[in-house]
Formats: sequence, structure tokens, C-alpha cells
Amino acid sequence: MTTTGEEHTGGPTGPWWWARWRSAVLDGSLALVSAVECGAEGVPFARDAGIPVFLGVLFGVIAGSVLLVRRKWPIAVVLVAIAITPAEMGFLMGIVGLYTLASCELPRRVIGALAGMTLLGTMIVTFVRVRQSTARGDLTLGDWFVPFAAVTTSLGLTAPPLLFGLYVGARRRLMESLRERADSLERELQLLAERAEERAEWARGEERTRIAREMHDVVAHRVSLMVVHAAALQAVARKDPDKAVRNAALVGDMGRQALTELREMLGVLRAGEDVVGRRGAGVPLAAVREAAAAAASRAVDETVSGDGPCLSELDELIGQSAAAGMVVELSVMGEARSYAAQVEQTAYRVVQEALTNVHKHAAGAKTHVRLAHRVSEIAMQVENEAPPEPGSASAAGLPSGGNGLVGMRERVAALGGVFVSGPTDAGGFRVSAVIPAV
Repeated sequence: MTTTGEEHTGGPTGPWWWARWRSAVLDGSLALVSAVECGAEGVPFARDAGIPVFLGVLFGVIAGSVLLVRRKWPIAVVLVAIAITPAEMGFLMGIVGLYTLASCELPRRVIGALAGMTLLGTMIVTFVRVRQSTARGDLTLGDWFVPFAAVTTSLGLTAPPLLFGLYVGARRRLMESLRERADSLERELQLLAERAEERAEWARGEERTRIAREMHDVVAHRVSLMVVHAAALQAVARKDPDKAVRNAALVGDMGRQALTELREMLGVLRAGEDVVGRRGAGVPLAAVREAAAAAASRAVDETVSGDGPCLSELDELIGQSAAAGMVVELSVMGEARSYAAQVEQTAYRVVQEALTNVHKHAAGAKTHVRLAHRVSEIAMQVENEAPPEPGSASAAGLPSGGNGLVGMRERVAALGGVFVSGPTDAGGFRVSAVIPAV
């Protein structure tokens, strides 16, 4: 990020009311020149006023030194310049003071009033002095020259510093406004970058959760069936060799399917890591934005593409459980129709995970799978009866991570559906879900 505005937000580094030492040196130099000028002009003023010369010089030096405070009290400097105008002193102080006044953050009516007073005072003094010179015979240009000299002199000493001061003040305010806008834009960009990073982190978390849910639903189901078949194979290996051969073939098929699905998921993960790694060498904000968009849309793209399971594969899924020794019945109500790919995948995963839980926790229990096609929604229910033997619930020794019901609830809730699960009065367990058709 840039450092726009840092030097303007810090405190003053100069003495007293000056922001910088350079400004203090400039004002001191101007005050010194003004004091010398007014001191020199105090000599003729003392002669005309009939006072001692040193008093006139002292008065001029004191009056000219007022220019030192022009940045802190510009109004006082202009008033002093107006006050000593009849003595024909302080031309430099009047010009610099009027410029400082016009460039300050003061109301325009105050600037206009003091500028008008300066113009009027200079015009009167010039008019009187030129008229006296004409009366003495020093000037023989005619009466028209007196007002002409008064107007042009007063305008020449008042208008340029006033206009230049107004220009400098307007330019300074414009630069401050642009600087504030730049600082505000920088803060907004910083907030946008932080929000983009937060969205990217949220998207990565959602992606990790989705992948973990997919791996749990797919791999856990296959491995659970493999364990059940392996247990059955061990039990009938000597008694029924033909059945043992069939169970071994099923174990091999399910193992290959599980490896294939796991390899596909890991391939997607590795491809995503390569893309993020290549983008990481670019601009951080752009990489964060692209990563967030890619992570947020990848799940939608994969589910919309229709590559996942669908409801037409429920018969095969139930057949695999039946081959593992489960007594399972499927009943379908309503007219079957096609749904969005994401809806069908979610419904399939709910039934799949529910059957996996029956294998884990209620081995040998009779299970009923009910599917209802309604007008605007699809409902499914998987209910198992109590296990035939109390010790058979975990006969195959299947581990449980406790994430199955959580994953099902997350899937259904993501589509705006309702998920309910819990034990039945007969000692079994029921899993129910309703998903909107759209």
C-alpha cells in the first residue's frame, strides 16, 4: 500500500505556530525586510510629523515586524498595514498581509471587507499625495492625473496579491480535498482487500467442508460394505465356498470403486492446488479475488454438471446393501420425474449415508427406504428396525466418526430443505428429509 497523506497527518515540526522550519525562516526574513523598509520610511514620516527621527524609525521597525505573525493573525497584519498607510509605510507588509489573508480559511466577507478597506485607504492616501505634488508644481500633467494615479496605484497594490492569494487558497483546498480522497480510496481498497481475503478464506472453508462430506459419503459407504462382506466372507469361507467367492468378488469390485472415486477427488484437489500456486505469484488482491471466485463456483459447477449420482441409481445402491446381507425394501410414491442434478445428488447421498449408518450401528436390521415424489418437493425416509441381536450392532467392528448425520443435515439445509433424524419407539432409527424440487 502507498503512504499517501502520512506527512500531512503528523504533528508540526517547526517552532511555535509554524508547521515547518522553512516557513518560520521565510516569515522571519519577510519581517526583517519589512522592518528595514518601514524603519527607512519612518525618517520622512518623523520629519513631516515633527517628531524625533529615532522615534519614527522605531515606530517603523515595530510596525514592520508585525509581518512575523502573518500566518497566525493575518487580520491583525492587514489592519496594521491599513493603519500605517497614511504614513506611507508598509508597502511590503500590505502586499504580503493581503495575500496571506486571501489564502487563509476565512469567510469571504471578512476578506472582502479588509481588501476594500486596503483599497480605499491606499486610494485616499495616493489621491492626497498626488494632489499635494500637483499643487506644489512638482507634477504638471493636469487634474485628470490625480484620480487616475489614485485608482491605478490602489488597484495595483491591492488586486494582484488578493487574486493570487485567492488562487493559492483555492489550490491548497483542492489539493487537500484530493489528498483526503486518495486516503479515503486507500482505506476503501484496504477494506476491500480484507473482505476479499475473508471471502476467500470462507470459500476455502466451504470447499474443504464439501470435499470432506463427499469423501465421507462416498468412500465411507464403499469401505463399510467391504468390511461387511469381509466379515461374511470370513464366516462362510469353509462352509460355503461358492458364496465366499461371490463375497470376495464383491469386496474387490467395491474396493476398486472406492479407489476410483478417491483418486478422482484427490485429482480435483491437486489440480486446484496447482492453480492456486500459479496464481500466488501474481498480484495478491487479484489472486485472492480469483481464488475466492473459483472456490465459490467450483462446487456449483461440479454439481450442475450432472457427473454425480442420481435417483435412478438407487436400485443399484440398495442392491449392494442387500448383497451385503441387509434386508432392505424400497417403496416409491408419486410419479417419478427428473430433478436438478444437485437435488438428485443430495437425495441419493442422504439414502446412501443412512444405509451406511444401518450397516455400522444396526447390522442385520430390516430397513425400509421410502421415496415420495410430490408437486414441489421430494421426500425420502430411511427407517430401520431394531437389530435382531443386541450384540450385532457392531458385529463388523465398523468405526464411526459422528459426521454422517451432520453431513446429511448440511446437504439438505444448503438446498432449503428440512432434515429430521432420531430413534423410533420400536428401538430402531429413522432419517427423514424433504428437499424442494426447484
